[in-house]
Amino acid sequence: MSRFLLALSFVVTVAGSSAYAEKPNILFIFSDDQCYETIRAHGYTDIDTPNLDRLVNTGTSFSHAYNMGSWSGAVCVASRHMLNTGTFVWQAQKVSENIGKSKPAHEDVPNFPAENLMWSQLMKSGGYNTYFTGKWHVKANAEEIFDVARNVRPGMPNQTPEGYNRPVQGQPDPWSPYDPKFEGFWKGGTHWSEIVADDAIEFLDMEKDKEEPFFMYVAFNAPHDPRQAPKEFIDRYPLDRIEVPENFLPEYPYKEQIDNSAKLRDEKLAPFPRTKYAVQVHRQEYYAIITHMDEQIGRIIDALEESGELDNTYIFYSSDHGLSVGHHGLIGKQNLFDHSVRVPLIVSGPGVEKGKSSSAPVYLQDIMTTSLELGEVEVPEHVQFRSLMPIIQGESEGYDAIYGAYLKSQRSVVKNGFKLVLYPNVPKVLLFDLKSDPQEMSDISAKHPEKTQSLFKVFRKLQEETGDELDMSKSFPELFNG
Repeated sequence: MSRFLLALSFVVTVAGSSAYAEKPNILFIFSDDQCYETIRAHGYTDIDTPNLDRLVNTGTSFSHAYNMGSWSGAVCVASRHMLNTGTFVWQAQKVSENIGKSKPAHEDVPNFPAENLMWSQLMKSGGYNTYFTGKWHVKANAEEIFDVARNVRPGMPNQTPEGYNRPVQGQPDPWSPYDPKFEGFWKGGTHWSEIVADDAIEFLDMEKDKEEPFFMYVAFNAPHDPRQAPKEFIDRYPLDRIEVPENFLPEYPYKEQIDNSAKLRDEKLAPFPRTKYAVQVHRQEYYAIITHMDEQIGRIIDALEESGELDNTYIFYSSDHGLSVGHHGLIGKQNLFDHSVRVPLIVSGPGVEKGKSSSAPVYLQDIMTTSLELGEVEVPEHVQFRSLMPIIQGESEGYDAIYGAYLKSQRSVVKNGFKLVLYPNVPKVLLFDLKSDPQEMSDISAKHPEKTQSLFKVFRKLQEETGDELDMSKSFPELFNG
């Protein structure tokens, strides 16, 4: 029997042990499509997020938390498989292909156990009661791998034809974010974000008489489209309050070659070419659904405090990836600009410094490893992401460099405030100085060939470490031979 199955067996024999009562609880709150810019306390955007601000003020925020990338146009699928398996993007793809099958995981994924133990199962092996609600989007049965799973949702609420290619200035808008006839988040009669909060509060009530600690995975579909919120939240954001991004473009010049064409579902939400009016309306709805979600997060935190467990609970907050919503002429997340790969990441709990911000480069999936460490659960050999605790404790500065990938059409590396972006299908190299140009508007690759070459060498090393098999030698011979 493997050590993982032995661990699970051990849980059964010691269930109710007082030793587990000394462990901290883990509350993981996850949003969908939330750009790092969209928390007021971080100072980027005029948006109302009082409860996320509350987490920022009572915990440590990571200003440079990244999603590693995606093998799929549905970026959230890759992000969530990485999070729940602990493996880097290309390994996670291989593991995902075999989840639920009787054969062992892919032979190219070292040390991944045949039983495919995921995050929740590992927490269970450490004596945790496990709970789930909301968006799952992982090739595994949530009802089987959590003790309790409620309202397991698909990748997105249903969208309608009226929700695409809108709005057009001067014409009636065929769609409304608060009209329940369009279903989506309103399907079933109660907004899905409110149901997620209801479930989380019920889970806390279920835990009150139990000795074991809890692991709660609370996953909102918000603010993914269709971006729907009650009218009162839309009304908070009149269009004259909405700023169009500085890097707004009517169209991104390389959209076809980077698999971000007008055929992509996310990009069809707004008309081509982009207009500032359309971007304002989409951002209005984006901010409104985030503010509505923030209110539900406040309900969860209040219930946790009322339960008496707040002081013994680590709260992790993040999102699976960001979203463009008008940056660079894009609407979706199928790109490697910061607005789409950087996410909010907040950690609060015992011993975590309050009101601190760390610029250490990390991956959002590091949350999984961190929770295992805090729960004194053995970290399996297949887990590739790192714990955030050494950074929180001042003992680490994060990853040396951050790798990024999207399908076979985009690659990137970030190191020391510079980002190199590679488009092999153009071919095109972009270099950005993120400190002086955070909106990634000025390509300086031609002016700084030595920096471009040095970052490309770092990228090649990360390609090997992550198992990236894309051959770009024909696209960039000058970099390979440099």
